[in-house]
Amino acid sequence: MLSRTFPQPCRLSLLGLSLFLLLALLAGCSGNDELDLPPGANSSEYELYQEAQRYLRNKNFELAVQALQLLESRFPFGRYAEQAQLELIYAHYSNFEHEAAIEAADRFIRLHPQHPNVDYAYYMKGLAAYTQNQGLFERWLPRDITQRDTSYAREAFAEFSQLLARFPDSPYAPDARSRMVHLRNLLARSEINVANYYFKRGAYVAAINRGRYVVENFPQTPAVADGLAVMVQGYLLLGLDQLAQDSLDVLVLNYPDHPSVDEDGKFVSSYTAEGIDRSFLNMVSFGLLDRAAPPEFDNRPSDGSL
Repeated sequence: MLSRTFPQPCRLSLLGLSLFLLLALLAGCSGNDELDLPPGANSSEYELYQEAQRYLRNKNFELAVQALQLLESRFPFGRYAEQAQLELIYAHYSNFEHEAAIEAADRFIRLHPQHPNVDYAYYMKGLAAYTQNQGLFERWLPRDITQRDTSYAREAFAEFSQLLARFPDSPYAPDARSRMVHLRNLLARSEINVANYYFKRGAYVAAINRGRYVVENFPQTPAVADGLAVMVQGYLLLGLDQLAQDSLDVLVLNYPDHPSVDEDGKFVSSYTAEGIDRSFLNMVSFGLLDRAAPPEFDNRPSDGSL
């Protein structure tokens, strides 16, 4: 009597069914890990790239960043990997993530130093540094940027300088040069602000040094005129009349219309080597009323340009 046995194919089917159920269970458990991924997480490389482009076109830069990062992580050697890295710089920058944009640009330059579009990465590094100090209030309530920290401006100037040194014929070079002119004017004006502060503190030598620094290091900027005026005022307060006259001669020769110069070419100031030219009210009130303001030089046009 033959014993009844299941055919081999049936045993395989049961085994396959068990494996299918096990895999389905594992897939269901791991599915929760992808809930936070942006739409298109399971797309092909091309579909994911097109999705990132759609986010960029719609100015949804946060999702664009996520999509581009996902594209690069899933297809690190794909046909869109390098382009995604470049566009990630732009997405970070447009999402006001300036430090992330600089890091992404540095990474692209390090990985692809010979890439035909590497000049764009250098340009975006400068642009991100250029706008790094512009927060929400500065965008809607503009303030005098020369009164704030200018370290970002020095960084941006250095980045743009590197772009021009490496890629003088880059299509981004003209804009970089234009921004560098603005940055030079900004840095020069910032030095004058510091000199004005030193006048308030009575640190006349420090004020003179700031004025001289502008004249020597930022020629052809509008702040040079104020730099010379700072030097004249500082030397007068220190009683160094000859040095004051030398600086005044240069000021009158190059900027005869400066507010600190009168029609006769003399320096206009209420501060002299003998001290402040005090008013009668100030003297009778023992200095409590009608105080003379310390020297302050700001010869910028009324439109606020640097």
